[in-house]
Amino acid sequence: MQKDIEIILLPHQVEQSSIILKKIAETLNVNPERIKSHVILKRSIDARSRKVVFRLLVRVYIDEDFIAETSATHYPNIGSAKSVIIVGAGPAGLFAALQCIENGVKPIIIERGKDVKQRRRDLAAINKQGVINTESNYCYGEGGAGTYSDGKLYTRSNKRGDINKVLQIFVDHGASADILIDARPHIGTNKLPHIITAIRETILNAGGEIHFDTRLTDLIIEGGQVKGVEVNNQREIFAKSVILATGHSARDIYHLLNQKNILIEAKPFALGVRIEHPQSVIDSAQYHCDIRSEFLPPAYYSLVQQVNDRGVFSFCMCPGGIIAPCATDLNEIVVNGWSPSKRNNPYANSGTVVQVTLEDVPGYDPLRMLNFQAQIEQAAFEAGGGNLVAPAQRMVDFVENRLSLDLPKNSYLPGTKSVMLDNILPDFVSNSLKGALPQFGKKLKGYYTNEAILVGVESRTSSPVRIPRDKDTLQHPQVEGLFPCAEGAGYAGGIVSAAIDGINCANALINF
Repeated sequence: MQKDIEIILLPHQVEQSSIILKKIAETLNVNPERIKSHVILKRSIDARSRKVVFRLLVRVYIDEDFIAETSATHYPNIGSAKSVIIVGAGPAGLFAALQCIENGVKPIIIERGKDVKQRRRDLAAINKQGVINTESNYCYGEGGAGTYSDGKLYTRSNKRGDINKVLQIFVDHGASADILIDARPHIGTNKLPHIITAIRETILNAGGEIHFDTRLTDLIIEGGQVKGVEVNNQREIFAKSVILATGHSARDIYHLLNQKNILIEAKPFALGVRIEHPQSVIDSAQYHCDIRSEFLPPAYYSLVQQVNDRGVFSFCMCPGGIIAPCATDLNEIVVNGWSPSKRNNPYANSGTVVQVTLEDVPGYDPLRMLNFQAQIEQAAFEAGGGNLVAPAQRMVDFVENRLSLDLPKNSYLPGTKSVMLDNILPDFVSNSLKGALPQFGKKLKGYYTNEAILVGVESRTSSPVRIPRDKDTLQHPQVEGLFPCAEGAGYAGGIVSAAIDGINCANALINF
């Protein structure tokens, strides 16, 4: 007999199997000897009351043995099968490739950036010297932006596809099995490169191809049908299907589509800053303590506030994290955040952003939101003074319109410069943030403090362009065989939802 039950444990009890067994027996009112096994299905922290507890959903096996299911996916050799070109080796592209292999189709991945090992040198140059390689950086390269920006796997995309399949594939390639049960699963930037490398090996071992330092420079289209792609302005690769999984920062792709009169649309996005606190401030507020227990992970938060009918919200919160320079072009500042697997850095950071609507940037140009985004990033670069130094301000100083006389120590390695962020951000963004931050302080004790730093700008929350597609075939309405995919096309946000969309596109092209 099997039963699913919830048990509640104190933090120090979570790893003690004897206590878990006792709790199960008490909850079910059965003799512990009848419990042959148990499996934890979900695990979450409940910090709503002053006593912080863990809630575990457990499947209990009473008077019967647990037989583990084998879940590893079989990837057949598809070296001689028909081919599909996948543009981009981020989560969408990699998971599309794996699904293509399952479906008996050969994926040919082209990626403008380098493999994860080679990317590290370019990231070191960004952080230490303020030097951007426009083809290999935090956004471009094997694994995409997610590889070196945390690896958070939390998603609400339950209706889009099989979340558990995505998580299991990560586990099969080296991720901790904890991601299958944690309410907010997370891999960590330090571990993701090894997992991405293992996924690459699976694709290659099955007969797929991956080409690094290979940038899409043209789409070969005849009679409204994709025939292939041109790469690096010289070589052509032919296939009847192309999955366009380039991510939300590949601006040249949007310009290419626009120049070829392939329909694209301006899309709302969000703009703001990355806010960093001492992690101890967030721990104290969320766990109602002076010092966080060693049995509790660094605390996270999620905040939202309406200010004059405009949404302001936290985004991509990184406990124990680091603020990273994520620009993809010269003379721009873009910030993001990441955490190692242990989340053991002394700071907590989160994007805090404001909705930007189409009405805020009037006009008919499908690239107008992208151009607006780029203008803000260039203004941030100029304010910082070069070398990727980021403009910044203390939180209360920002709200009260004061230039910060100094800035708190922070995690942004290229350095920060005290400026008036009002001179960079549009008025509607600044005013919305100023209205929201004190309100966030009422929701989260200690949040509204001058010990917090605002670092600008957080501008790549989502794509400012949508590439339309048919809701049934997932193909572009004008170009047969072109499958716009995931974040860069405006249909996903985050690693898991991008991976799911890649899988969906791979399945859709079977019928083509």
